[in-house]
Amino acid sequence: MTYRLTQYAHGGGCACKIPPGELETVVAGLVGGTPPDGPGELMVGLDDGDDAAVVRINGDTAVVATADFFTPVLDDAYDFGRVAAANALSDVYAMGGTPLVAVNLLGWPRDVLPMELAAQVLAGGLDVAREAGCHVAGGHSVDDPEPKYGMAVTGIADPAKLLRNDRGAAGVPLTLTKPLGVGVLNSRHKQTGEVFPEAVKAMTTLNRDASAAALKAGAVCATDVTGFGLLGHLHKLARASRVTARLDAAAVPYLAGARDALAAGYVSGGTKRNLDWVRPHLDPGSISEDELLLLADAQTSGGLLVAGEVPGYPVVGELIMARPDGVTLEVR
Repeated sequence: MTYRLTQYAHGGGCACKIPPGELETVVAGLVGGTPPDGPGELMVGLDDGDDAAVVRINGDTAVVATADFFTPVLDDAYDFGRVAAANALSDVYAMGGTPLVAVNLLGWPRDVLPMELAAQVLAGGLDVAREAGCHVAGGHSVDDPEPKYGMAVTGIADPAKLLRNDRGAAGVPLTLTKPLGVGVLNSRHKQTGEVFPEAVKAMTTLNRDASAAALKAGAVCATDVTGFGLLGHLHKLARASRVTARLDAAAVPYLAGARDALAAGYVSGGTKRNLDWVRPHLDPGSISEDELLLLADAQTSGGLLVAGEVPGYPVVGELIMARPDGVTLEVR
């Protein structure tokens, strides 16, 4: 029997994230307060919604910690595991770190889907972690009505060479290291079963090389582009850095088939919520609603958005002085 994993979940990939506005309200009470007694200095926490937590443990070593899991974005169990692992590891790369060890997070409807499929999911995750040079050491599983998979990842970084989302400066270009469009293509895949190899390749490609190239280029500010879309993550970066981002829509690369999927109506609810969330902070210029939806497309295991020019990757805009009207995003 052939199982289509995407049919056993209400959403898929990072598109099933809690909407950013709701999430910020929920975690608002967790920000600030008196630091606990104990080892280490918290360098990056919840304050600006960065990609991972960072704790300095000595002068030249910091620990990077993150967790990420979601429902199936692909029908193929092995590829789903690969995508979920690459996505979880990406948070460490987005901070300028190196993944060290990961533990699996698995939810599985054991009375509905064979455990052999769960084993394939875990095998995909293991293979991507091995490609990253990251140990996988156990994890946690629960009997869940929907299949879910991801990882909690611990990495290390040089505390003097972090990529943070609050270090952007006016006059700096913006670089995007993967094309957009996996959101609408994944929505089409869920509805029709069509497979888009270019999207699978993009989602399973580690952000390791892009992170290393950004650090080598002297970048200090970056984030990865996942469930909140390019506009959502760029808004968070600009807000945290107290600047405005000017995006050149024509310079943004897309996967083949993305525009066709948009035209056919394969737009997730998460993408629409992303655009609604940033709209009060957005100056869209003359850009169409369809183009804005693509820019807000909920990505899964997307690329890095770097404040700085990174050789080999396209420049898609720049950071400018903060506008007095509170607009963080200009699209031209």
